[in-house]
Amino acid sequence: MAEDRGSQRPARGGGRPSGPRRTGDSSSARSGGSKDARPARSGDRPDRKDPRARSGGDRPGRKSDWKRPADQQGPRTTDQAKYDGPDLPEEVTGRELDRSVTGQLKGLPEKLALRVARHLAAAGMLLDTDPETAYQHTLAARARASRIAVVREATGEAAYAAGHFAEALAELRAAKRMNGATEYLPMMADCHRALGNPEQALKLAKSPSVVNFGPEQKAEMTLVEAGARRDMGQLDAALRTLELAPLMNKTRANWVVRLRYAYADTLEAAGRETDALAWFHRTHAVDSDEMTDADERAEKLEKQLG
Repeated sequence: MAEDRGSQRPARGGGRPSGPRRTGDSSSARSGGSKDARPARSGDRPDRKDPRARSGGDRPGRKSDWKRPADQQGPRTTDQAKYDGPDLPEEVTGRELDRSVTGQLKGLPEKLALRVARHLAAAGMLLDTDPETAYQHTLAARARASRIAVVREATGEAAYAAGHFAEALAELRAAKRMNGATEYLPMMADCHRALGNPEQALKLAKSPSVVNFGPEQKAEMTLVEAGARRDMGQLDAALRTLELAPLMNKTRANWVVRLRYAYADTLEAAGRETDALAWFHRTHAVDSDEMTDADERAEKLEKQLG
Protein backbone atom coordinates (compact mmCIF):
# COMPACT_ATOMS: atom_id res chain seq x y z
CA MET A 1 0.00 0.00 0.00
CA ALA A 2 1.35 3.42 -0.86
CA GLU A 3 2.16 5.77 1.99
CA ASP A 4 0.71 9.20 2.47
CA ARG A 5 1.94 11.08 -0.59
CA GLY A 6 1.97 14.51 1.05
CA SER A 7 5.69 14.62 1.77
CA GLN A 8 6.56 13.58 -1.77
CA ARG A 9 4.13 15.86 -3.60
CA PRO A 10 5.72 18.60 -5.69
CA ALA A 11 5.13 22.10 -4.36
CA ARG A 12 2.78 24.22 -6.46
CA GLY A 13 4.34 27.51 -5.46
CA GLY A 14 1.28 28.95 -3.80
CA GLY A 15 -1.75 30.90 -4.97
CA ARG A 16 -0.16 34.20 -5.76
CA PRO A 17 -2.24 37.15 -6.95
CA SER A 18 0.09 37.26 -9.97
CA GLY A 19 -1.72 34.23 -11.38
CA PRO A 20 -0.44 30.85 -12.52
CA ARG A 21 2.70 29.38 -11.01
CA ARG A 22 5.92 30.57 -12.55
CA THR A 23 9.11 28.54 -12.08
CA GLY A 24 12.41 29.46 -13.66
CA ASP A 25 12.26 29.89 -17.42
CA SER A 26 8.48 29.67 -17.54
CA SER A 27 6.35 28.64 -20.44
CA SER A 28 4.48 31.90 -20.30
CA ALA A 29 7.55 33.84 -21.29
CA ARG A 30 8.25 31.57 -24.21
CA SER A 31 5.01 30.79 -25.95
CA GLY A 32 2.80 33.13 -27.91
CA GLY A 33 -0.98 33.37 -27.75
CA SER A 34 -3.26 32.49 -30.61
CA LYS A 35 -6.91 33.10 -31.36
CA ASP A 36 -9.34 30.57 -30.04
CA ALA A 37 -12.87 30.29 -31.29
CA ARG A 38 -15.53 30.70 -28.67
CA PRO A 39 -17.54 27.50 -28.11
CA ALA A 40 -21.18 27.63 -29.16
CA ARG A 41 -23.65 28.40 -26.38
CA SER A 42 -27.36 27.98 -26.33
CA GLY A 43 -27.79 31.75 -26.19
CA ASP A 44 -25.68 32.35 -29.30
CA ARG A 45 -28.31 31.01 -31.72
CA PRO A 46 -32.07 31.52 -31.99
CA ASP A 47 -33.85 28.51 -30.56
CA ARG A 48 -35.71 26.55 -33.19
CA LYS A 49 -38.87 27.09 -31.23
CA ASP A 50 -38.45 30.85 -31.44
CA PRO A 51 -41.25 32.08 -33.76
CA ARG A 52 -39.06 34.94 -34.97
CA ALA A 53 -36.43 32.45 -36.12
CA ARG A 54 -39.03 30.49 -38.10
CA SER A 55 -40.59 33.53 -39.71
CA GLY A 56 -37.27 35.00 -40.71
CA GLY A 57 -37.78 38.02 -38.45
CA ASP A 58 -34.00 38.35 -38.06
CA ARG A 59 -31.92 39.14 -41.11
CA PRO A 60 -29.13 36.63 -41.74
CA GLY A 61 -25.87 37.49 -40.03
CA ARG A 62 -27.48 39.80 -37.49
CA LYS A 63 -27.76 39.00 -33.81
CA SER A 64 -31.26 38.87 -32.39
CA ASP A 65 -32.19 40.97 -29.37
CA TRP A 66 -34.97 38.57 -28.56
CA LYS A 67 -34.64 36.77 -25.22
CA ARG A 68 -36.75 34.00 -23.79
CA PRO A 69 -38.97 35.31 -20.95
CA ALA A 70 -37.51 34.64 -17.51
CA ASP A 71 -40.38 32.30 -16.56
CA GLN A 72 -39.56 30.14 -19.60
CA GLN A 73 -35.82 29.90 -18.97
CA GLY A 74 -34.60 26.58 -17.58
CA PRO A 75 -31.58 26.00 -15.34
CA ARG A 76 -28.13 26.17 -16.89
CA THR A 77 -26.79 22.88 -18.17
CA THR A 78 -23.57 21.46 -16.80
CA ASP A 79 -21.71 22.55 -19.93
CA GLN A 80 -23.14 26.06 -19.71
CA ALA A 81 -22.19 26.35 -16.05
CA LYS A 82 -18.65 25.16 -16.82
CA TYR A 83 -18.35 27.65 -19.67
CA ASP A 84 -19.62 30.56 -17.58
CA GLY A 85 -17.45 29.62 -14.62
CA PRO A 86 -17.83 30.86 -11.04
CA ASP A 87 -18.87 34.45 -10.45
CA LEU A 88 -16.00 36.86 -10.87
CA PRO A 89 -15.44 39.21 -7.92
CA GLU A 90 -15.63 42.84 -9.01
CA GLU A 91 -12.25 43.57 -7.47
CA VAL A 92 -10.52 41.04 -9.76
CA THR A 93 -9.58 43.01 -12.86
CA GLY A 94 -7.07 40.73 -14.60
CA ARG A 95 -4.31 43.29 -14.08
CA GLU A 96 -3.10 41.12 -11.19
CA LEU A 97 -1.46 38.78 -13.69
CA ASP A 98 2.19 38.96 -14.65
CA ARG A 99 2.84 40.76 -17.93
CA SER A 100 4.31 37.60 -19.43
CA VAL A 101 0.91 35.96 -18.90
CA THR A 102 -1.22 38.79 -20.26
CA GLY A 103 1.16 39.02 -23.20
CA GLN A 104 -0.01 35.58 -24.33
CA LEU A 105 -3.60 36.78 -24.34
CA LYS A 106 -3.03 39.68 -26.74
CA GLY A 107 -3.99 37.56 -29.73
CA LEU A 108 -7.56 37.39 -28.40
CA PRO A 109 -10.25 40.03 -28.88
CA GLU A 110 -10.00 42.62 -26.12
CA LYS A 111 -13.16 41.69 -24.20
CA LEU A 112 -12.42 38.00 -24.46
CA ALA A 113 -8.83 38.50 -23.30
CA LEU A 114 -10.09 40.46 -20.29
CA ARG A 115 -12.54 37.73 -19.30
CA VAL A 116 -9.86 35.05 -19.59
CA ALA A 117 -7.40 37.18 -17.60
CA ARG A 118 -9.92 37.72 -14.81
CA HIS A 119 -10.61 33.98 -14.52
CA LEU A 120 -6.87 33.23 -14.41
CA ALA A 121 -6.29 35.90 -11.77
CA ALA A 122 -9.17 34.60 -9.65
CA ALA A 123 -7.78 31.06 -9.95
CA GLY A 124 -4.35 32.19 -8.82
CA MET A 125 -5.81 33.85 -5.75
CA LEU A 126 -7.84 30.78 -4.76
CA LEU A 127 -5.35 28.04 -5.59
CA ASP A 128 -4.31 27.33 -2.00
CA THR A 129 -7.52 28.20 -0.14
CA ASP A 130 -10.18 26.85 -2.51
CA PRO A 131 -8.53 24.76 -5.24
CA GLU A 132 -11.81 23.36 -6.59
CA THR A 133 -13.20 26.82 -7.32
CA ALA A 134 -9.82 27.81 -8.74
CA TYR A 135 -10.09 24.83 -11.07
CA GLN A 136 -13.56 25.89 -12.20
CA HIS A 137 -12.19 29.36 -13.01
CA THR A 138 -9.47 27.82 -15.16
CA LEU A 139 -12.02 25.66 -16.96
CA ALA A 140 -13.92 28.83 -17.87
CA ALA A 141 -10.68 30.32 -19.18
CA ARG A 142 -9.88 27.16 -21.13
CA ALA A 143 -13.34 27.12 -22.72
CA ARG A 144 -12.53 30.52 -24.23
CA ALA A 145 -8.82 30.13 -25.00
CA SER A 146 -7.84 26.48 -25.17
CA ARG A 147 -5.01 27.08 -27.65
CA ILE A 148 -2.98 29.28 -25.33
CA ALA A 149 -0.28 27.48 -23.36
CA VAL A 150 -0.52 29.52 -20.18
CA VAL A 151 -4.24 28.76 -19.95
CA ARG A 152 -3.62 25.02 -20.22
CA GLU A 153 -0.78 25.33 -17.70
CA ALA A 154 -3.04 27.09 -15.20
CA THR A 155 -5.79 24.52 -15.73
CA GLY A 156 -3.36 21.68 -15.13
CA GLU A 157 -2.00 23.22 -11.97
CA ALA A 158 -5.45 23.93 -10.57
CA ALA A 159 -6.64 20.42 -11.45
CA TYR A 160 -3.61 19.02 -9.63
CA ALA A 161 -4.30 21.16 -6.58
CA ALA A 162 -7.93 20.03 -6.55
CA GLY A 163 -6.98 16.36 -6.84
CA HIS A 164 -8.18 15.84 -10.42
CA PHE A 165 -5.00 14.05 -11.45
CA ALA A 166 -6.10 12.60 -14.79
CA GLU A 167 -7.29 16.03 -15.91
CA ALA A 168 -4.12 17.67 -14.58
CA LEU A 169 -1.94 15.25 -16.52
CA ALA A 170 -3.86 15.88 -19.75
CA GLU A 171 -3.66 19.66 -19.37
CA LEU A 172 0.04 19.72 -18.50
CA ARG A 173 0.77 17.46 -21.46
CA ALA A 174 -1.12 19.88 -23.69
CA ALA A 175 0.83 22.85 -22.33
CA LYS A 176 4.10 21.00 -22.85
CA ARG A 177 3.20 20.23 -26.46
CA MET A 178 2.48 23.90 -27.05
CA ASN A 179 5.58 25.44 -25.55
CA GLY A 180 8.06 22.59 -25.04
CA ALA A 181 8.49 23.42 -21.36
CA THR A 182 9.89 20.73 -19.07
CA GLU A 183 9.12 22.36 -15.74
CA TYR A 184 5.85 20.43 -15.53
CA LEU A 185 7.59 17.05 -15.39
CA PRO A 186 7.64 16.62 -11.57
CA MET A 187 3.94 17.43 -11.34
CA MET A 188 3.16 15.15 -14.27
CA ALA A 189 5.15 12.36 -12.64
CA ASP A 190 3.25 12.79 -9.40
CA CYS A 191 -0.03 12.61 -11.32
CA HIS A 192 1.09 9.20 -12.59
CA ARG A 193 1.73 8.16 -8.98
CA ALA A 194 -1.71 9.31 -7.93
CA LEU A 195 -3.27 7.37 -10.79
CA GLY A 196 -1.51 4.18 -9.70
CA ASN A 197 1.22 4.21 -12.35
CA PRO A 198 4.52 4.56 -10.45
CA GLU A 199 6.44 3.03 -13.36
CA GLN A 200 5.40 5.94 -15.57
CA ALA A 201 6.48 8.36 -12.84
CA LEU A 202 9.93 6.75 -12.82
CA LYS A 203 10.19 7.10 -16.60
CA LEU A 204 9.61 10.85 -16.32
CA ALA A 205 12.09 11.05 -13.44
CA LYS A 206 14.76 9.66 -15.79
CA SER A 207 14.03 12.22 -18.52
CA PRO A 208 17.20 13.86 -19.90
CA SER A 209 15.71 17.28 -19.14
CA VAL A 210 15.99 16.65 -15.39
CA VAL A 211 19.78 17.08 -15.59
CA ASN A 212 19.26 20.75 -16.45
CA PHE A 213 16.81 21.43 -13.63
CA GLY A 214 17.66 23.91 -10.89
CA PRO A 215 18.06 22.70 -7.29
CA GLU A 216 14.42 23.16 -6.35
CA GLN A 217 13.07 21.37 -9.44
CA LYS A 218 15.55 18.52 -8.98
CA ALA A 219 14.39 18.17 -5.39
CA GLU A 220 10.77 17.99 -6.53
CA MET A 221 11.56 15.22 -8.98
CA THR A 222 13.62 13.37 -6.36
CA LEU A 223 10.66 13.44 -3.98
CA VAL A 224 8.36 12.00 -6.63
CA GLU A 225 10.89 9.36 -7.67
CA ALA A 226 11.43 8.24 -4.07
CA GLY A 227 7.68 8.18 -3.52
CA ALA A 228 7.19 6.03 -6.62
CA ARG A 229 9.79 3.58 -5.31
CA ARG A 230 7.89 3.39 -2.03
CA ASP A 231 4.65 2.82 -3.92
CA MET A 232 6.32 -0.21 -5.49
CA GLY A 233 7.55 -1.47 -2.11
CA GLN A 234 11.19 -0.64 -2.91
CA LEU A 235 12.20 1.07 0.33
CA ASP A 236 15.95 0.55 -0.16
CA ALA A 237 15.76 2.09 -3.63
CA ALA A 238 13.76 5.01 -2.22
CA LEU A 239 16.45 5.60 0.41
CA ARG A 240 19.22 5.49 -2.21
CA THR A 241 17.33 8.01 -4.33
CA LEU A 242 17.05 10.43 -1.42
CA GLU A 243 20.65 9.89 -0.32
CA LEU A 244 21.84 11.17 -3.71
CA ALA A 245 20.05 14.46 -3.07
CA PRO A 246 21.69 17.41 -1.23
CA LEU A 247 20.20 16.53 2.17
CA MET A 248 22.90 18.47 4.02
CA ASN A 249 22.49 21.67 2.03
CA LYS A 250 22.99 24.56 4.46
CA THR A 251 20.07 26.64 3.19
CA ARG A 252 16.71 26.65 4.94
CA ALA A 253 14.79 26.53 1.68
CA ASN A 254 11.53 24.60 1.72
CA TRP A 255 12.86 22.02 -0.71
CA VAL A 256 15.65 21.10 1.75
CA VAL A 257 13.09 20.73 4.54
CA ARG A 258 10.93 18.46 2.41
CA LEU A 259 13.86 16.31 1.28
CA ARG A 260 14.99 15.77 4.86
CA TYR A 261 11.46 15.00 6.02
CA ALA A 262 10.94 12.46 3.23
CA TYR A 263 14.25 10.80 4.11
CA ALA A 264 13.38 10.59 7.81
CA ASP A 265 9.93 9.23 7.00
CA THR A 266 11.37 6.58 4.69
CA LEU A 267 13.98 5.58 7.27
CA GLU A 268 11.22 5.00 9.80
CA ALA A 269 9.21 2.99 7.26
CA ALA A 270 12.32 0.83 6.70
CA GLY A 271 12.56 0.11 10.43
CA ARG A 272 15.59 2.34 11.06
CA GLU A 273 14.05 4.28 13.94
CA THR A 274 17.29 5.65 15.42
CA ASP A 275 18.40 7.08 12.08
CA ALA A 276 14.91 8.40 11.45
CA LEU A 277 14.95 10.20 14.81
CA ALA A 278 18.20 11.96 13.91
CA TRP A 279 16.81 13.10 10.57
CA PHE A 280 13.53 14.32 12.03
CA HIS A 281 15.63 16.48 14.35
CA ARG A 282 17.68 17.72 11.39
CA THR A 283 14.47 18.52 9.55
CA HIS A 284 13.05 20.47 12.46
CA ALA A 285 16.30 22.42 12.78
CA VAL A 286 15.79 24.02 9.33
CA ASP A 287 11.99 24.09 9.30
CA SER A 288 11.64 27.72 10.31
CA ASP A 289 8.17 27.96 8.73
CA GLU A 290 6.98 24.83 10.58
CA MET A 291 5.72 23.31 7.36
CA THR A 292 6.22 19.77 8.68
CA ASP A 293 5.42 17.90 11.89
CA ALA A 294 9.04 16.79 12.26
CA ASP A 295 9.21 17.84 15.92
CA GLU A 296 6.12 15.76 16.78
CA ARG A 297 7.45 12.78 14.87
CA ALA A 298 10.77 13.06 16.71
CA GLU A 299 9.05 13.26 20.08
CA LYS A 300 6.97 10.18 19.30
CA LEU A 301 10.04 8.20 18.24
CA GLU A 302 11.93 9.24 21.38
CA LYS A 303 9.14 7.78 23.49
CA GLN A 304 9.17 4.56 21.48
CA LEU A 305 12.93 4.18 21.77
CA GLY A 306 12.84 4.91 25.50
